[in-house]
Amino acid sequence: MFVFLLSGEAGGGSASSGILEAFKENPLFLSINLGTLAICVAVIAERFLFQVSKYKVNSKEFFASVKKLVVAGNLDRAVKLCDAGDYPTLQLVKAGLTNASKGPDEIDAAMSEKMGEIKPAVEQRIGALWSLANIATLIGLLGTVYGLIHTFGAVAAPGLSAAEKQRVLANGIAEAMYNTALGLFIAVTCMIAHLLLHARVKNIQHDLDTTQERVFNLLTLGSRGNG
Repeated sequence: MFVFLLSGEAGGGSASSGILEAFKENPLFLSINLGTLAICVAVIAERFLFQVSKYKVNSKEFFASVKKLVVAGNLDRAVKLCDAGDYPTLQLVKAGLTNASKGPDEIDAAMSEKMGEIKPAVEQRIGALWSLANIATLIGLLGTVYGLIHTFGAVAAPGLSAAEKQRVLANGIAEAMYNTALGLFIAVTCMIAHLLLHARVKNIQHDLDTTQERVFNLLTLGSRGNG
C-alpha cells in the first residue's frame, strides 16, 4: 500500500512529489510512524529468524535416534547427541536423559523446569506487534487530524485567492490522508505478521509438549518394561 502510494504519486502530474511534499509540510507524525515501521520490521525479522534457526530440528527424527540409543542402553551417547547444537528441543530431551536414573517425579520436574525456560523465549515480543499496530493507527490518526486543522487554518487565512485556497486545501487533505494510509499500512502489516508468527508459536509449543511426553514415556514406561 505504502509503496503503491509512492509510485502512484510519482506519475501523478501536479502531485508528482507525492509523499515527499507531505514530509516537507509536516514531517512529525510521518517520521514517528516510519520509526514505528522500522521497529515492526525489526521485530518481525528477528522473531522469524529465531523460529527458523532455533527450531529447525525435526523432533520426530531426533527422538527416533535417541530412542534407539536408549533402548540399546547407550544413554551416554544419547546425551552426547543432544549436545550437537544449542537447540531448545535438544535441551529439553537432554534434561530428561540426564535424570534418567532417577524416578519419574524427578524426570518430570527436570523437563518441566527446562520447558519453563524454553517456552517464554518462543512467545517473546510477538504480542508487542498487536500493540504496535494500535500505536501506528493512532499516530496516523493524529497526523490526519493535525493536517486537517493546519490546512483549514491556512485556507481561512486572509489574502489568498480562490485558486491558492484550492491548492492549499488539496495539498493539506493529501497530507492528512498520507498519515492515515501509512498508519493503516503499518497496522495491517503488524496484524498479519502477528497471526503468522503466533500460529508458528502454537505449532512449536505443541511440538515441545509432544517431545516432552515422548521422552518421559520412554524413560519411565520403557524402564518398567525392561525391569
